[in-house]
Amino acid sequence: MISIVKNISKKIFFVVFSAMLPLIKRIIKWMFRLKVTGIEHLRFTGKTIIVPNHVSLLDPIILALFLPKNVAFAVNTGISRKFSWIMMFRSTVAVDPLNPYSVRKMLRGINANQPLCIFPEGRINVASGGAMMKVYGGIGYLALSTGAEIYPVAIDGLEYSKLSYLKGKLRQSWRPRVTISVGQPFTVVDESADLMRVKKERATEYIRSQMIDHLVRSRLKPNVNFFNELIDMAQVHGPSFVVCEDAVPLDSGKPAAAISYSGLLKGAYVLGSRLKQVLASDRRVGVLLPNSAAHMVVLFALFRIGKTPAMINYSAGRQAILDACETGELKYILTSEAFVKKAGLNELIAALSQTYQIVYMEEVRNTLQWTNKASGFIDYLMKRRVSEGDNEIVLFTSGSESKPKGVCLTHGNIHANIQQARAVIPFNSTDRILGALPLFHSLGLCTQMFLPIVTGLKVYMYPSPLHYKVIPELVYDKNITILVGTPTFLAAYARTAHPFDFAHSLKYVIAGAEKLKDEIRQTWQDKFHITVMEGYGTTETSPIISLNTKTDYRKGSVGRLLPATEYRLQPVPGIDNGGNLIVAGPQVMKGYLIHGKGFVPCNREHETGDLAVVDPAGATLETPYLYLKDRIKRIAKIGGEMVPLNLIEEICTGLLEEAVCAAVNIPDARKGERVILYHTHPDAKFSVLKERFKASGHSPLFMPSQLRYIDKLPLLGSGKTDYVTLKQLALQDEEGTNAI
Repeated sequence: MISIVKNISKKIFFVVFSAMLPLIKRIIKWMFRLKVTGIEHLRFTGKTIIVPNHVSLLDPIILALFLPKNVAFAVNTGISRKFSWIMMFRSTVAVDPLNPYSVRKMLRGINANQPLCIFPEGRINVASGGAMMKVYGGIGYLALSTGAEIYPVAIDGLEYSKLSYLKGKLRQSWRPRVTISVGQPFTVVDESADLMRVKKERATEYIRSQMIDHLVRSRLKPNVNFFNELIDMAQVHGPSFVVCEDAVPLDSGKPAAAISYSGLLKGAYVLGSRLKQVLASDRRVGVLLPNSAAHMVVLFALFRIGKTPAMINYSAGRQAILDACETGELKYILTSEAFVKKAGLNELIAALSQTYQIVYMEEVRNTLQWTNKASGFIDYLMKRRVSEGDNEIVLFTSGSESKPKGVCLTHGNIHANIQQARAVIPFNSTDRILGALPLFHSLGLCTQMFLPIVTGLKVYMYPSPLHYKVIPELVYDKNITILVGTPTFLAAYARTAHPFDFAHSLKYVIAGAEKLKDEIRQTWQDKFHITVMEGYGTTETSPIISLNTKTDYRKGSVGRLLPATEYRLQPVPGIDNGGNLIVAGPQVMKGYLIHGKGFVPCNREHETGDLAVVDPAGATLETPYLYLKDRIKRIAKIGGEMVPLNLIEEICTGLLEEAVCAAVNIPDARKGERVILYHTHPDAKFSVLKERFKASGHSPLFMPSQLRYIDKLPLLGSGKTDYVTLKQLALQDEEGTNAI
């Protein structure tokens, strides 16, 4: 009797629910401001598998409402029993993840041309809404065995719902804004003679990479202004969330400044009102400020009034700075009196003031009128947005050119790079990043300024990465979970830090801007039990191109290419293994500002000038790992042979104990070029190095022609070795020797 009543109740519920489906879909669309795109891509002409990411309990319900009616859903047996009353209007396949025969059940349905929707992650995301978790091997087997068309589906926004598993890691809401995007289909073909186990693993990884790639592409925006993004993210992460705090007080006697999303918005509206009066109609404005919460307010105030910040590298030297300002065609430079005094930049400012108008932020703050405050407050209440047109940030390169080049990055370039990074590293609101890299450096600007705004994590700003004893203490005191730095800086921090300083809270240590040496990697592993994740990029790519992660890591490489990044290797004469790396993707710059020429647009691709190889070469089912050999410009041609200077440095560093080495090439009348090795070992002798070199078995081509001692290698503000200065020094010494 009870079973009859249950069956009747189910039938009544099914009839009523089916009749109400159109209304339910409207309510769901309204409630979540749901936007569904790409449904037109679905074409069920054969075997079909649909693979969404999994971020909440609502995922299958919403997909069941909006996917075509003939799609069946693979549902965990436990969930199937609990929510059978909801899924009864859909065809389902109960799947026990611990039972291998469940795969056969799905296989039969797919082969019978029954479209199947399956969540390959197998469980709801518990790490972050931005990145995917692991993908189970069953999906690789299904793809290989059926040859089905696979449609990736990106669900974005439901991770912020009350029915996600990210409570305490993200701010949850009953009505988050949700998008669902269906991507273009792909198939998995592996005709190799490998074992099925190997092919299944490879296919599974390929499907995961395609899902992540589509997830990133679904998050890209055609026009981005970070000020509008700030308004949106304040709603997502909470207006009161403190997104930025100075790690130490910048003014003696005052507490360290801390700023929330709402505080940042208010400050940007008010300051923008005043700066609009001060800066007149000039679109591009120089910014010469230290890392601080106030710096963040200044940048967003400039975005509010449609100005382009040109980030000035105050460590570059007076002439380079003057050249950069001239390249950027600047008229105004924003700075701080307190910063100029503390950093000893009085002579630089005196030189700049002869050509440019110096605007001190202290004076701007002191001249705020009630009208600025009133209009800013009204703008804040109205949440006035700005036009999402051609929004840019200019950074200046410190390469080997005679004059600095300005790199024009759109807000969309940087926003895309953040989406690429958060798709492979699970950031969330419990993370804290130390902002010690200077903001004129692209890695510092992306990871310490905009990544916190977009992902809702907190950044502690600190004015210098050179305070090697202070940085470890700050990591320990502030419970920092993410530390980004150059290998040079990371090596210095490791020398001074107590093991507990970093082992206490750090989850991610990311190295970039120069090659990570094995001894630095090993020191971090031995002393702190932390694996340093080496990445690679250029200013022109906003900046990240590739990155090692905890799940995708290969020692010696600079990681896998980020999602939505394309590459090719251009052959280099004389180099058989590798080529000039050329990349394309949404993170590639808009173009250059060239001194005396103005703006030169980028043609979609960026030639990095780095000699690279990929592994596996010619991979079709694997995202390749990238290995860097050297800069193309850092290859010496000795007697017709191409010799990477980076390799010479590595060899000599291993042979000269406790020495830091840097190799430069200079012209040579007999061999075309020769190599000078600068080193920091006062007792090193050329004859001893020559003997050790011979014993090591390396080619004589890699032996430098001369050793030159230097107390300390010159560094750029980013922490990289300043090879331009070293080469100039080598040429000057050569001229002096010839004169004698």
